[in-house]
Amino acid sequence: MAHINTAPTAVAPTAVAAVLAELAALEDPKARAINAKHGDDHGVNLSQLRAVAKRLKTQPQLARELWETGDTAARLVSILICRPREFQRHDLNGMVRQAGIPKVHDWLVNYVVKKSPHAEELRVIWFADADPVVASAGWALTTERVAKSPQGLDLPALLDTIEAQMKQAPDRLQWAMNHCLAQIGIEHAELRARAIGIGERLEVLKDYPTPPNCTSPFAPSWIAEMVSRQG
Repeated sequence: MAHINTAPTAVAPTAVAAVLAELAALEDPKARAINAKHGDDHGVNLSQLRAVAKRLKTQPQLARELWETGDTAARLVSILICRPREFQRHDLNGMVRQAGIPKVHDWLVNYVVKKSPHAEELRVIWFADADPVVASAGWALTTERVAKSPQGLDLPALLDTIEAQMKQAPDRLQWAMNHCLAQIGIEHAELRARAIGIGERLEVLKDYPTPPNCTSPFAPSWIAEMVSRQG
């Protein structure tokens, strides 16, 4: 009787090499210079990168292998072609600790972790992590809950933590805490005055350069703008 191989079929190495070669061909020094200002170390225009991912469609195994290359552009494609619900908690915990590049971290949390059944467990694990980048992921997931499912969250305690820690927090953690502060003020009228007051006292991101017709990330301004749109 012929042997039937039931093991999962691995993606041929040439598939990974082909994607890497395609991304290398899209490399643009000007795009790299712009991305470098935000801490991102790749030079592929994101619209072109998304086009590559759209053509590849969902390919979980290829996604895993592209992630393992460590290449930033490849990891961004990986995030776009993966199947988020297939990752186990330990997978995502390891990936967020590897995602030091801001864009990779942001996409991983927003496009993968938030769609995972392990999101709440990871939120709790990451929230007070000693690594401020990992902690920022916990705060991002908390902000998601503030907006969509606040039941069970101690919102006044979150404001206490923000008031005590946000001013001295490293940049990415500070940004995530500030987003949470604004979201509490936007979504919860009973805490709005306190959220605005914290923002005004701490002045975090008060002078952040904001293009015309864009909302300032300064929490009092952000809250006021979004509440006005609710009316």
